[in-house]
Amino acid sequence: MIAIDQIRSRLSVVAEQFTTADHRSPTAVALLLKNDPHGLSVLFIERSHDERDPWSGNIGFPGGRMGPEDHDLRDTAERETMEEVGIALADAERIGRLPDIVGAHLPVRVSCFVYLLRSTGPFLLNPEVRDAFWVPLSTFTDPARHVTAEVSFDGERLQTPAVRLPQQDKPVLWGITYRLVSRFIEIVTA
Repeated sequence: MIAIDQIRSRLSVVAEQFTTADHRSPTAVALLLKNDPHGLSVLFIERSHDERDPWSGNIGFPGGRMGPEDHDLRDTAERETMEEVGIALADAERIGRLPDIVGAHLPVRVSCFVYLLRSTGPFLLNPEVRDAFWVPLSTFTDPARHVTAEVSFDGERLQTPAVRLPQQDKPVLWGITYRLVSRFIEIVTA
């Protein structure tokens, strides 16, 4: 079982591997943790179906593109979390930041900020979000949940690494969010 003190310790020594601006769109997400009786859980959103959204229907973290009102990417992650699920991160503990990753299919650079929520209330979902739900962190350390799945992206069928979530009605976790979760698990269990 991964403990919050272990996460704090491991993320505190992560070298700042943040790249300067390039042609990719700066994007930020929030990896939100909460303590449950059986360990830590991670918040995910299921995006609403929208043909204009390349991530339509996918599982992800709250987040989005940096806006003109954002001072930095942390502001972006916090603003987007409030807009998408109604969670204000001002009272949350900011634990750290993962090294940035770039999109494999779209020109985005994603910064991921990790928070521990002190309390969780009801979600206030905006129209971009179909659902928000918690997944035990232990799900991602269970090798039986890691699969190769066929997914659709931008009209193409792809075979990709993925995780089957414990919620039966949810699609697999794949793509950028899968890579962020894998990086997070790798760092905190090293």
